[in-house]
Amino acid sequence: MISIKKSPVSSTEDLKYDTDIVIAGGGLSGLSAALTAAESGLKAIVLEKLNFLGGAGIFPEGSLGIGTRYQKKNEIQTTTAEVFAKVMEFHHWRCNASVIRTLLNESGKTIDWLTDYGVEIKGIRTMFPPEKSLKVWHIFKGSGARVVKIMSENIKKKGGLILTNTPVKKLLINDDGVVIGIVAKNDSGKTVTVTAKAAIMATGGFVSNKEMLKKYVPDVSTPGMAKLMYRGPAVDGRTGDGINLALSVNAALASMGTLAGNSPYLDNEPAIRQFRGPDHMKQMRCALSQPFLWVNRHGDRFYNESFGSVFSDVYNAMTSNGGLMWSIFDGHMKQYMIENGPLTPFNDIVVPGQKMTALDKGIRKGIESGFAFKADTIEALGNKIHIEPTKLRETIEKVNRYADQKNDPDFSRKPDHLVKFDTQNGPYFALKGLRAFFLTLGGIKINTNMQALDSKDKIIPGLHVTGQDIGGLYDSTYDLLAEGSASSFALSSGRIAVRSIVQNNIARKNNVV
Repeated sequence: MISIKKSPVSSTEDLKYDTDIVIAGGGLSGLSAALTAAESGLKAIVLEKLNFLGGAGIFPEGSLGIGTRYQKKNEIQTTTAEVFAKVMEFHHWRCNASVIRTLLNESGKTIDWLTDYGVEIKGIRTMFPPEKSLKVWHIFKGSGARVVKIMSENIKKKGGLILTNTPVKKLLINDDGVVIGIVAKNDSGKTVTVTAKAAIMATGGFVSNKEMLKKYVPDVSTPGMAKLMYRGPAVDGRTGDGINLALSVNAALASMGTLAGNSPYLDNEPAIRQFRGPDHMKQMRCALSQPFLWVNRHGDRFYNESFGSVFSDVYNAMTSNGGLMWSIFDGHMKQYMIENGPLTPFNDIVVPGQKMTALDKGIRKGIESGFAFKADTIEALGNKIHIEPTKLRETIEKVNRYADQKNDPDFSRKPDHLVKFDTQNGPYFALKGLRAFFLTLGGIKINTNMQALDSKDKIIPGLHVTGQDIGGLYDSTYDLLAEGSASSFALSSGRIAVRSIVQNNIARKNNVV
């Protein structure tokens, strides 16, 4: 059991601690750092602003890993070099290649590390066809919530200290410009001062800071765009605290305009209910992305509907089409989904073969709420969704011709997904889809040791940055081909940061000697 030094104070006084590492944020990266610190014999204190741990880290279904024991057991031979090449091709090398390679190198070890603590892997899942998938997305039994529970329990067992309801307020800096701690404030109004050999920022980005979003992210305020929804927890502490603390000591920013777009989502908030809510909402979200027919506000197709599960690409395509789409299907298609399940998956939430028995309920409630529409004729449906009726019929009949030919010359939809509409007999349905996002991908510029850098690429001593507080890992959008990269980078960056701190401390001691 590691002992953390606490200054003797009365119950009415402010709190002071002296430790090895102080960590701002109790999500995936903060907890992985704290657990790694405890394993290394270091004292660590986690300062979490909310009254619970995990933050948005409770939501990921799984995480990226390369070369894991699970992959080897299942004869999956994906290599780090292969994934790195795909990632860099995706981002056109407009990212921090060295840090990305470091995180990918660590990813498999991190998955194995979690399984050593009891995290169970349900399987490898993918949203891509076999010939395209990298086969790296490890699905956790119990999702991220189980990972958070296991890590936090083991941190406490090993003597780590976690303080909830304790938002960070400022960094402590010595006369040499070294970060030597954090000042926070707890829910009793007491100032909590933690002095440490190093500080780690792990506060999850700035998805819930409207001012920062407006300042840095063009997609949030582009004129003429349909509403951009936030798909995150109702209670969200990700307001840029770690980024702003790092800025206070002149850290440099990178990729601040980049979001992890996740689309389409029904025009119904909070959008998180479509991800973790009742079955009828999850099935309606799945129906929205089915490859029957997608049209923009003018009634034109704009995307290959076969790839409706590739949510980052969908986000980009919708952004190029005013941010709004309509998913159209007829009564036969609806019945197929109810009796047989979807043609394409909604993440690992509603998958092919899973009957969508709550869909009728979802449509009924959607009509009541204004994001679903039903009509007896194509023309009447067009009127309801403000698309020229003759245009909507023209687009549907074009898709029917493609279905007869089993060839889509416009967007190359898969032949199996070219399903004919019954153009004479209703009913017909339309679901309104908007863009959503779930992560900010910009933050502080770092090196391969997760150390914060200033505008001249000089290390800011004592300050490390992890998870979504890191900038420079993505160019203009989230790389979904590297499935589970955000949670993987969060988990691995926490471990790497602590190992760097350990090595720096050893180096200092050797220099002193």
